[in-house]
Amino acid sequence: MDRVTSMRVFVRAALDGSLSAAARHLGLSPAMATKHVNALEAHLGAKLFHRSTRRLHLTEAGASYLEACQRILADIDEIEAAIASQRLKATGLLRMTVPVSFGNRYIAPLIPGFCRRHPEVQVELGLSDAQLDLIAGNWDLAIRIGRLQDSPLAARRLGDSAMVVCAAPAYLDRRGVPRRVAELSQHNCLSYTLSVTQNDGYWAFGSKGEFRVPVRGDLLANSGDALLAAAIAGQGIIYQPHFIVREALERGELVALELDKPAVGLGGIHALYPPDRRPPAKVRAMIDFLVEAFAETAP
Repeated sequence: MDRVTSMRVFVRAALDGSLSAAARHLGLSPAMATKHVNALEAHLGAKLFHRSTRRLHLTEAGASYLEACQRILADIDEIEAAIASQRLKATGLLRMTVPVSFGNRYIAPLIPGFCRRHPEVQVELGLSDAQLDLIAGNWDLAIRIGRLQDSPLAARRLGDSAMVVCAAPAYLDRRGVPRRVAELSQHNCLSYTLSVTQNDGYWAFGSKGEFRVPVRGDLLANSGDALLAAAIAGQGIIYQPHFIVREALERGELVALELDKPAVGLGGIHALYPPDRRPPAKVRAMIDFLVEAFAETAP
């Protein structure tokens, strides 16, 4: 039997002096209410009631157990109410993990506005390019960029971000401007080691990555910002998401290359969260806030 339900039946029966009255109050049959009390007595190895034809009377053990049950059930009700309120109102600590470059450029600047809108939420921002385990790490939310892998996590698309092949004007003046992806093999290509489209000495092109081009370069890095700095300094060509290189392109520090094959499809920007039919309000609030923000200013 469900111990908590049995305790509720016992408390109600003690207060009403009747199992049938307790059954009516809790929406149970009298037989089921009796089974709950019998199960408690069997578990405890003690009688809780002296039964008569007219009314129930607590035994000494029953009186002690009643006091304990009332305290325990009050605590349970308080905890359940607090959790239920979190489903309805955005409160508490929101832990979210975000890729470093994207987080610094696009998420961190949005946090003050989110906190003003939801003053009872505290945000913990974990910046990491590693795909952390949300469940094991107790993360509420993750921002992932690229094609999603099969997983039990729930996901909501926040936006898109294209890939760009680019280099500094000084590099292109020195080495020439490639027009075809095949020409990249003759250039110093600086690769991002965490990308599945830039590993094993190949860069992938085409919407599905169907064109693979052999490349080599004197810098490999697990940081898009490190590659950006090297490219701006004229070291070589990089193949990075638009959100990383956009400002450098706007300032003229980098030039986007027009090649004969399209850049690989990045797969979008997604918010991932543990599967839950009704995620906490703080998670829903952050996702809705990001959707709104990115609709106004696309990455």
